[in-house]
Amino acid sequence: MSTEGPLTPDAMAALRERFAAQSRKAQAYYAVMHEIKAIVGNDDAANAWMNAPLEAFGKQTPAELVAAGREQAVLDHIRTLTAKPAK
Repeated sequence: MSTEGPLTPDAMAALRERFAAQSRKAQAYYAVMHEIKAIVGNDDAANAWMNAPLEAFGKQTPAELVAAGREQAVLDHIRTLTAKPAK
């Protein structure tokens, strides 16, 4: 228990913003997980893919890119994995 007293309005606003940022990151991570799971078939395989360094990302993992706010790049890459070749 804290002995510092109640949170100030500024401290509460900062906490809300921090929570919102974390929530956005979690939503982005799970959106990417959903897309890759549709390709690889299960959560374990999707998690392994998210944490594997990939050449397409300069040896960064998809999870690192999502954490950096680059989930669209990862989603775009996933869509190339599912794209059908043109006839």
